[in-house]
Amino acid sequence: MSKKAFIFLPDGVGLRNFALTHFNNIGKKMGYEITYWNNTPFKIKEELGYDEVLIENHTLNPWTTVYTRARKRCELNVFDQKFNETVYNTYNFPQSYKGLKNAIKSLNVDFLVATKSTEKGIESIRKKIKELERATSKYDYCKKQLEKYKPDIVFCTNPRPTQAIAPILAAQDLGIPTASFIFSWDNLPKATTLVEPDFYFVWSDYMKNELLQYCPYVRDEQVFVTGTPQFESHFETDLLESRATFFEKYNLDLNKKYICFSGDDIVTSPLDQYYLEDLAISVRALNKQGYNLGIIYRKCPVDFTKRYDAILAKYKDVVISIDPLWRPVGTNWNEIMPTKEDFALQANICHHTEFVGNIASSMVFDFVAHDKPCLFFDYEQPQLRKGIRDIGQNYKYIHFRSMPSKEAALFVYSKNDLTEIVKNILDGKLSNVYEGKKWFDIVVGKQPTQASETIWNGIEEILKS
Repeated sequence: MSKKAFIFLPDGVGLRNFALTHFNNIGKKMGYEITYWNNTPFKIKEELGYDEVLIENHTLNPWTTVYTRARKRCELNVFDQKFNETVYNTYNFPQSYKGLKNAIKSLNVDFLVATKSTEKGIESIRKKIKELERATSKYDYCKKQLEKYKPDIVFCTNPRPTQAIAPILAAQDLGIPTASFIFSWDNLPKATTLVEPDFYFVWSDYMKNELLQYCPYVRDEQVFVTGTPQFESHFETDLLESRATFFEKYNLDLNKKYICFSGDDIVTSPLDQYYLEDLAISVRALNKQGYNLGIIYRKCPVDFTKRYDAILAKYKDVVISIDPLWRPVGTNWNEIMPTKEDFALQANICHHTEFVGNIASSMVFDFVAHDKPCLFFDYEQPQLRKGIRDIGQNYKYIHFRSMPSKEAALFVYSKNDLTEIVKNILDGKLSNVYEGKKWFDIVVGKQPTQASETIWNGIEEILKS
């Protein structure tokens, strides 16, 4: 049996899971000839030594963005109607009407949403998107690449980008089996799945049920439950440094206990810097009570704003910044690429801090993997004004309904309670680890260390069938 796999990277998101983990080595040991079908600026061959085929044609049909935008909005409207909700439309971002080109696009989207927000209407939009992308030069270009290299399967690492549509269609039209990995725990209720492969790989049974719920055109037998390589590094003990080594490397005080504040992007948490300030104020207060604490601030890898600078300067006695080891290879958020070194850094921060504080992030799972608690800030800041997004909206999103109980994370609902909650966590009186592990099992799956291998087993099953 021929075993030639194209690992398709429509953008940089899939690099972390499928190029920088053990995924490649596991596939090679199973006898696969692996080539990265690379639509990103990241130089796979040069940086990692893996075989790659570059996609240098990035042409989209000019109408594709209109129809894909409309598809998402129509699907969210249908979800609200079908499930008697109002939350799904909060996943939408306002459209821009500034400038003639933006206005024309947005008005066309509005027309499609007004006329196609039914299951039948969505089906017609899905059909139109495929028709548009089959007419592009990118489709022809990708088809020729596939005819030349003859892969036995195309595995798409991220189903969200419009850039993924034409390559997947080209493979399907040539009779090559296609699969896609749902890369994030919130992808499905947000209606962000644009490609329609022959098979889907999901983290857990919970995510499989979501896929079948939100994508009625998908059949049960098309879905493989595999886990995600995203958390595998947290279980690799050889990545962990001794406390003395880690603290010396980052100029930390061995006499202090550290709390991690994990920063968010500006969309999720536009006033994030003030939550860091609140935590710093609590740490100062506890230090006066005899504690010896510090904060490690790990910024969101794709946040390049200066909004934290004043807080970091003001509280430099308690806050130290350790930046993620990511690097830009382009100008867009999805062209900020992770590195293997950052896996180790993130694992060590989890291991050597007492707990993490943040807003609505999947970092809860990273820390629970190390038996460490997670605190979620859930109160408004006085700086909140009209036009600034309230972070409380994040906890109303559908993916937070996967929590087995409210105790799966530690919520702080008032700034006045923060110091006492931090104190109780440090004193061992308060923890979410027990319930958090249940949440981890629900969302991530019960075999987090086996994800890469399980994905390859799924690919093997597809090729045998």
